[in-house]
This record gives sequence, C-alpha cells and structure tokens, in this order.
Amino acid sequence: MTLPFHDARALADGARARAMELGKALSVAVVDYGGFVVLIERMDGARPMTPDIALSKAYSAAVMQRPTEMLENWRNADPVFFTQVGRMGHRPIVATKGGFTLKRDGAFLGGIGISGGSPDEDQRICADVVRSAGFDLDFPQWAGAQRH
Repeated sequence: MTLPFHDARALADGARARAMELGKALSVAVVDYGGFVVLIERMDGARPMTPDIALSKAYSAAVMQRPTEMLENWRNADPVFFTQVGRMGHRPIVATKGGFTLKRDGAFLGGIGISGGSPDEDQRICADVVRSAGFDLDFPQWAGAQRH
C-alpha cells in the first residue's frame, strides 16, 4: 500500500497551521514507505537546512519503521553500529525528535519529518498532525533500543 498524496498534503497543511499558531517557521517532509519523497515544504523564514533535516527525519521514520525519537536509545547504546547503519541508505538515519512513521491499520505507508522548532516543538507538531490524520501512534519498543 502506498501513501496517497492527499494524505501528505493534509499532513503538511496541518504542520504549517500548527507552526503558525506557535509563531515558528519550519519545514516538513513526507516520504513513502521506501523513504522516497512525496512532498517537501519550507515555510517562509525557515532556516535553509530545515528541509534536509526534515527529510532525514521522515526517511529515518519510514525505513526504520519507528518514530525517530525511539532510535535515540539504540544510538546511545551502540553508537558505532548506529553510525554505520545510518550511512547505508540514500539518506542519513537520525535519532532525534520530530520524525514519525506513518502507519495505518498495521500497514507501513511512509514517514513525516518536521524541522524548524525546538526538538520538543517538532515532536509535538509531528504527533499532533499524525494523530489528526488518523495514523497509528503505537509502536512496540525495538529490541535494538534495549541496554544490556
């Protein structure tokens, strides 16, 4: 199942509206399940690097099939391996707030990434728009995230 463009458009519109409420200029990227671009937008005034950061967050969430925040423990527990894996795909894998996997009815459809606010703002906006669009927010802990 592929991610329909109308879903990507709705996510970007929702993110822009939330950013304007907070007085933030941000970028949003939406990718399909393989991490390929469906949509990228940079709001007026958003810093130049924010589209690339948003795209890396979206890509990471899509191909790792977990929100990017969930990758932080893996990065911290095994930084060498994480760095090696992070360079294997066509975008960097990042472990930070602001990237969500797009999953509906158990099917992985893609990812969304937001950049331009603080990490907590990016995360909150991302969660809000993903929830509003009817995507799943429940992801089991990943074995790679556990410390031994």
